[in-house]
Amino acid sequence: MRLLDLFCGAGGAAVGYYRAGFTEIVGVDNRPMPRYPFEFVQADALEYLAEHGREFDVIHASPPCQAYSKATAWRGRRTDHPDMIEAVRMALVATGRPYIIENVEGARGRLNLPILLCGTAFNLPFRRHRFFELSWYPAILVPPCAHRADDFSFDHGGKQTERTYADAIGCDWMAVIEARQAIPPAYTEWIGRRLLEVINGR
Repeated sequence: MRLLDLFCGAGGAAVGYYRAGFTEIVGVDNRPMPRYPFEFVQADALEYLAEHGREFDVIHASPPCQAYSKATAWRGRRTDHPDMIEAVRMALVATGRPYIIENVEGARGRLNLPILLCGTAFNLPFRRHRFFELSWYPAILVPPCAHRADDFSFDHGGKQTERTYADAIGCDWMAVIEARQAIPPAYTEWIGRRLLEVINGR
């Protein structure tokens, strides 16, 4: 099973898929990612997808979140950033491969029947909500959040250091600035296992 990881960042999603059982992973990002833990290609994600998407069995995409993020609104205007989800979806559908699109809470209305994952749903001590559009199994049952007062939360060091938070979400190989936008590997490990169950007919 070959998995393509678009807009890959430093590899939070990729590590989760690897733990789920995907051992051949290629990450693509338009910036250098020296800490990406698998094969990496620096390229435009949509261009690479158009040329090579059909070479993979599964495709994960995490389009830039700034157009939907609350943090962007605090510092500037969301309209200054590209809204890429629709274009990414169209390109993914054209490959005919199963796909996953991930993004922040503010992108929920742009995603088709997305599921919500949170660290507390996996009995992990942090809150980090992310939505996932799954082309292959939209009726999947999702573990609910279980928020606690002492959960870690991303607040730029107000509750705990950013390094502590980055390590808690499972991204200890990343620099703090990379972990700010990372997907906790636990999320994609859970999704990857569900996907492999479908592929294997379980």
